[in-house]
Amino acid sequence: MFTALAERLGGVVQRLTGRGVLTEADVTEALREIRRYLLEADVSFELTRDFVERVRVQAVGALQIKTVSPGQQVVKLVADELARMLGGATRRLDFASVGPTVILLVGLQGSGKTTTAAKLARRLKLEQKAPGLVAADPYRPAAREQLEQLGAQIGVALLGKRETGNVIELVQEAVREAEHARCRTVIVDTAGRLQVDEPLMEELRALKEAVKPREVLLVADAMTGQDAVRIARGFTDGVGVTGVILTKLDGDARGGAALSIFGVTGAPIVYAGVGEGVEALEPFDPARMAGRILGQGDVVALVEKAATAIDREAAERLEKKARSKRGMDLQDFLVALKQMERMGPLKQVLGLLPGVPAKALQALPADDRRLKHVEAIVLSMTPAERADPKLLNGSRRLRIAKGAGRPVQEVNRLLEQFQQMRKLLQRM
Repeated sequence: MFTALAERLGGVVQRLTGRGVLTEADVTEALREIRRYLLEADVSFELTRDFVERVRVQAVGALQIKTVSPGQQVVKLVADELARMLGGATRRLDFASVGPTVILLVGLQGSGKTTTAAKLARRLKLEQKAPGLVAADPYRPAAREQLEQLGAQIGVALLGKRETGNVIELVQEAVREAEHARCRTVIVDTAGRLQVDEPLMEELRALKEAVKPREVLLVADAMTGQDAVRIARGFTDGVGVTGVILTKLDGDARGGAALSIFGVTGAPIVYAGVGEGVEALEPFDPARMAGRILGQGDVVALVEKAATAIDREAAERLEKKARSKRGMDLQDFLVALKQMERMGPLKQVLGLLPGVPAKALQALPADDRRLKHVEAIVLSMTPAERADPKLLNGSRRLRIAKGAGRPVQEVNRLLEQFQQMRKLLQRM
């Protein structure tokens, strides 16, 4: 989402850090650019003005400190203020000490509440919070069936009877059912509308009063830009939102919603949806997100992805093979490729590395078909050919290319890259 903004701010950051001496005029010029870029990213005018003024006041004092590079100091101020704009401290969910914690998911129709309910349930299940799901949307056709299918996919039960027409009774019964089933968390997927209206708010207020949820999380579509901010304000005023889950943060919107939503509503972003799969939900960390926007990467998120996605035993076997005299073969290469695929789209993974320019990420293909092509080529080889690539003469390469449905040049290029990687690993 922040690719365009990150590319522009990254340019400003490079110019600031590349100078040994900074004058007040240099800072003013840089802040003028940052102001323009934030406004172009659809950040509200008031928030942008306040952001630039806070950085300006602090930067004037920072220029007087000679022990640290002035450029680095100003960049740190920009990063700190971006983190503050995004909410400051990381917000964690508040769980009840006794009984199940009820979490209401609210939002407009089409914002992704049902899918987000399953994503959140999966994450809480991994955190040993024993979640249960409740389909409290009697208006949308097949809403319950969709949530039931998603729940089965992640191994989380759907609570509450189908026959109950009254939403409040359905949720109350589901909470009682959760107590008997020893569920620690109840995630309620509420009904949405096409717009913020009083009947919707009245229904949500009545439900909130009846079940006393610990959290009321607004699910907002980041692709709607400042509309998401307006919607968040409407729900905050109407029902009292405790946090926000932004969906489609991996999309190509300009990022104004993420940067504005906390400042306008006071509701912190708790989670961000970064893909369509049930695993694509990340805790939102303002400081780390500010680092991503400024091109400083997010190594912590990268390590977390690796910890959850990579098979430790397989990784250890690969390391031993890489260290051995013979080195990795193409079968090991295929295993490593599978491990990498599990971490998510290549563009997302590379975006977490420090120093990877936003322009380079934009140049990458939107999908990961290249990895699939490589996998098809390796799978078209016999076990003997994978173990000893020296066997691959011209006729064998032609057969592999036909089997994978790829040109022979692509097979040759893959084998060259594999040999280079193997030599590099052996040297290391």
